[in-house]
Amino acid sequence: MTERLLRVALLGSAWVLYVLMALSVLSISIIVERWLYFRRLRDDVGRLRAEVVNAFLEGDDERVNRLLDASPSLEARIVAVGLRFKAGGASAITDAMEAELERRKKELERGSNVLGTLGNNAPFIGLFGTVLGVIEAFHHLGDTSNKAAMGNVMAAIAEALVATGVGLFVAIPAVVAYNVVQERVTLLEASVVSFRKFLTASLHLLNASRTSNAPREERAEEPADDPEAHVELTSSQREAFANGHAVTREA
Repeated sequence: MTERLLRVALLGSAWVLYVLMALSVLSISIIVERWLYFRRLRDDVGRLRAEVVNAFLEGDDERVNRLLDASPSLEARIVAVGLRFKAGGASAITDAMEAELERRKKELERGSNVLGTLGNNAPFIGLFGTVLGVIEAFHHLGDTSNKAAMGNVMAAIAEALVATGVGLFVAIPAVVAYNVVQERVTLLEASVVSFRKFLTASLHLLNASRTSNAPREERAEEPADDPEAHVELTSSQREAFANGHAVTREA
């Protein structure tokens, strides 16, 4: 058994280098694909949120849909799904957007598991190649009949060290890319949550304004949460709320 393992070990670390190079190609392809994916989703989400909320407060559903359709961002797609359920009130919008975000999360994190695995294990693969190279070097050193034994030892050790370096070369970009992807996913989730809270707050504001402006006898008859009701807010109130400022009622 030991002799069989020794024969395998004496194959050297060259095949490990080929494995590491293949993994490097895989890692680079995932990094490029993720970069292109997130690049396609780039948009000024802060501006989009302000415009959508302003249009939502004005009751201009057509403009809201036009703004969301024109945006390439993933936030716009998730918000569009949530607004389909606005007839059910704020809780329905929240549930729909959370469900759509969970569905999209697999798409956002595609390839990140591979990057994380390569980042954690590529150095060990390189170290494995180094161990094989050292075994080969000692085998040559023990071969007293070979006059060129010392030269073979040096070559085997150099090859072993190259395996370690290549392992690190594969691991470092993979770890960096994994962290970048995770950060982008976290920021996108936070952006969706912010967008959702602005929309649901807008809906509550519309309902509160409608209730306060309605005649007293009509307030008891109308449901407390009717998102379809149209409320007249001043342009300054809409703009202030869309930009995240407190809205004060005018006398």
